[in-house]
Amino acid sequence: MAKNKKPTIELSNKRISFTRDGVTYKLLRFYQKDMTLDVMIYDGEVKRGEQRFPFAHLPKELKRELHPN
Repeated sequence: MAKNKKPTIELSNKRISFTRDGVTYKLLRFYQKDMTLDVMIYDGEVKRGEQRFPFAHLPKELKRELHPN
């Protein structure tokens, strides 16, 4: 039988984040089917909101950590 992949992987409990151009992105969920992530955006200590982020735009270190395949 075919192996069922989870449609989403919850990342909020792993506390994975990265900073780009002074903005911090905290990873919340990874959607394997769409290869996108939900991220929470912080500008300093101020929470700016949640946004959908393409997997391809992640730093290489985080891509290796998530192992999408």
